[in-house]
Amino acid sequence: MKAARGAALLLVLWLILLLSGLVAGYALGARVESLQGNGLARSAVAREAARAGVEYAAARMLDPDPARRWAADGRDYGFDFDGIPVHVSVRDEAAKIDLNAASFDLLQAFFAALGEPRESAVRLAGAIVDWRDADSLGQPAGGAEDADYAAAGLAWGAKDAPFDTVAELEQVLGMRPPLFAAAAPHLTVHTGRAMPDAAFADALVRKAMGLDEPAAPIDPDAPPPPGSGTYSIDSRARLTDGRSTRLSVVMRMGGNGLPGSTYTTLRWQAEGAAK
Repeated sequence: MKAARGAALLLVLWLILLLSGLVAGYALGARVESLQGNGLARSAVAREAARAGVEYAAARMLDPDPARRWAADGRDYGFDFDGIPVHVSVRDEAAKIDLNAASFDLLQAFFAALGEPRESAVRLAGAIVDWRDADSLGQPAGGAEDADYAAAGLAWGAKDAPFDTVAELEQVLGMRPPLFAAAAPHLTVHTGRAMPDAAFADALVRKAMGLDEPAAPIDPDAPPPPGSGTYSIDSRARLTDGRSTRLSVVMRMGGNGLPGSTYTTLRWQAEGAAK
């Protein structure tokens, strides 16, 4: 009898222990889900704040009053969105070097301005021209066609067609990740211009163009010159808990046939960070 009561007591204790574990596991799971849900909600808040920066920049660039229009020279504009600080910069795409239209000489000068040795700058410029042109003939000064990619052990060759995105540059023979990261902010595929617009170009692009810095500094209070209508917009929002979102957008101003449209998005890239 005593043995039976002891076994029953032991069974009850094991049941209590099992139930306690189940309750603790449920509580932990609920806590984790709550934290995840809160984190997702806060990330969504940061994302929408950055989106507000993009929309606000678009409205500013469409403003018919030059005094209210933002300058498209990369300067920082800050504003408060429901207690969240948002920083936005706008740069005219015409200030950048078009991978599909720039000459061999301009591309070579650009990579030299980035610090590449002359031989490397020449080879990269030639490889870019060979990537985008339709023939299979290498550039006289050096370039890269299919045989060169094969010799380098790559599974692809020259595209022999225009660049669709700046990111394609990473596939060009001789391009390295650090060099691409340094070059990409100064490049575009959206203008079709053989030369960037010096009125908006930054110091590095101006150097590649063979131009000096402007003699007079830009007056921050002067109405900005009219732009090309295609802009890169960089919007950054950061919450007090460390969560942040950065949106890098290229948009062309003006309707696109859709009812109520005021711009066309050409590129949309989001980066987020959680603390």
